[in-house]
Amino acid sequence: MTIHEIRAFNRFYTNLIGALDYGKHLYTPYTLTESRVLYELAHSPRTDAADLRVELSLDAGYLSRLLAGFERDGLVARGPSEVDPRRQRITLTANGREAAALLDERSRQAVGALLDGVPTHEQERLTEALRTVRGVLSGARPAARHEGPVLREPVAGDLGWIVQRHGALYAAEFGWNADFEGLVARIVADFAQDHDPHLERVWIAELDGRQVGSVMCVRDEAPATARLRLLLVEPEVRGHGLGDRLVRTAVDFAREAGYRDMVLWTNDVLAGARRIYQRAGFTLVSEKPHRSYGVDLVGQDWRLPLKEGTAG
Repeated sequence: MTIHEIRAFNRFYTNLIGALDYGKHLYTPYTLTESRVLYELAHSPRTDAADLRVELSLDAGYLSRLLAGFERDGLVARGPSEVDPRRQRITLTANGREAAALLDERSRQAVGALLDGVPTHEQERLTEALRTVRGVLSGARPAARHEGPVLREPVAGDLGWIVQRHGALYAAEFGWNADFEGLVARIVADFAQDHDPHLERVWIAELDGRQVGSVMCVRDEAPATARLRLLLVEPEVRGHGLGDRLVRTAVDFAREAGYRDMVLWTNDVLAGARRIYQRAGFTLVSEKPHRSYGVDLVGQDWRLPLKEGTAG
């Protein structure tokens, strides 16, 4: 049954994207295989002919003929490899880079058109399904992860992701209602509309091209005080120090920005987050029962003295 379903999906998808139409790809002069070779030459750090053959599982003779055609058309140049002179290194010419860029743009347009009629929530479900397929089928050949998640500044869509993931995760894990998502949305909107990049920052943790965490440092109402907000770590990457790393990054930024103190507010049910704050040096200042987000909670204020200066 599994074999039948995979073959059925292959037929469905190749028909859907038009990969079999007229022997060409994305209305360019290139076949699907030629397009893939150009893509690899434009994006892969390994461009020796032997590496291309292994990466794309191509017959050596077929690849050699394909590259010879590219060379005649002025798309590639061939020369001895820098690693091993016995091997052949392939590089794109200016014309080759233009051809690869055109294919990339056409591919983006084609996928965009494919998704135009798909609702946003279904796109998210589709994305997760595709990640699952890739993860399962590449299980025997896992990608190397030497440095773990990358911390970066937000790009378009990241702030919305923070709101969505806070709402979804806290509802699933603690039963909080939409009031909490509304609070996060207001925090994010305030930051997006008015913040000083020298004193306030957001970090997104990214792993394998997807967001897996966030944290925010903003100015507090108290003088020379920073506030830590919106710490989030996706469940599948918890337990590997990402939360500590996010908090440490925000604390280091606050200290370098000249804040005297850093504070945060959390709730007693967030045991994992509280352990992260304690490891970072925060101490509990006060706590107070309250009812919010549809549940009874105990709110907690935490504080961390920073050694250097004061914020302006």
